[in-house]
Amino acid sequence: MTRRPARTRTAASASNGADSASVWREGRKRLRDHSVKRDAVIQVAARAFRENGFHNTSLDAIAAELEVTKPTIYYYVTNKEQLLFECFVAGLEPILAALREQKASDAPARERLNAVLRQYAQAVASDFGWCLVRAEHQDLSAPMSSQVRALKVEIDQGIRRLLKDGVKDGSIQSCDVKMTAFALAGALNWIPHWYREKQAMSAAQVADAFVTIFEEGLRPRDAKRKAAAGARPAARATPAESS
Repeated sequence: MTRRPARTRTAASASNGADSASVWREGRKRLRDHSVKRDAVIQVAARAFRENGFHNTSLDAIAAELEVTKPTIYYYVTNKEQLLFECFVAGLEPILAALREQKASDAPARERLNAVLRQYAQAVASDFGWCLVRAEHQDLSAPMSSQVRALKVEIDQGIRRLLKDGVKDGSIQSCDVKMTAFALAGALNWIPHWYREKQAMSAAQVADAFVTIFEEGLRPRDAKRKAAAGARPAARATPAESS
């Protein structure tokens, strides 16, 4: 059975780029918030794995970044393997949440797909991107790896459904749904190989750029011709035509 995240807040949204160690330094109410601190542990781990790799990152280093002791980390995860697994889950959850949200929407399928792809792009451009597409599955136990694969299959199937719905409602041109889903995911999954924080473009801007490219490729050809015709200036009359 697939393990689904119990929390609705992901590690990324918990820290929101803030100093993760601060959740241990703030008031008592915050100190009692187990989920906030657990999310901070996962966020810092994801960033460390991205910057140094899984095998080159120790729990001691993560604890030092959080300004806590190593035994404190064990209060939230049993070992480094589980921490990597939690990074996978935290990175995938926003994409799964977008799929659930768009499933209930009445908008044309291409618009719903764009919303999912935008969230997908932001997820892989985040600290969790390295864990999602670059971390080796052999670093996880067979049960954990199986659960990660199940979640990824769920995302793949969700994208395929939106593509099928788009072909059906006319908002997406006829296509090989399986290959198109692979092409979309493949393009997005390459983002962590080159994108780094603090570049000229934010993760949201990268997501928008990718969705714009996909949008043009998925738009039905008749719609493309109409859009192109509307963008062309009216032809100027020749002297013979104006006389």
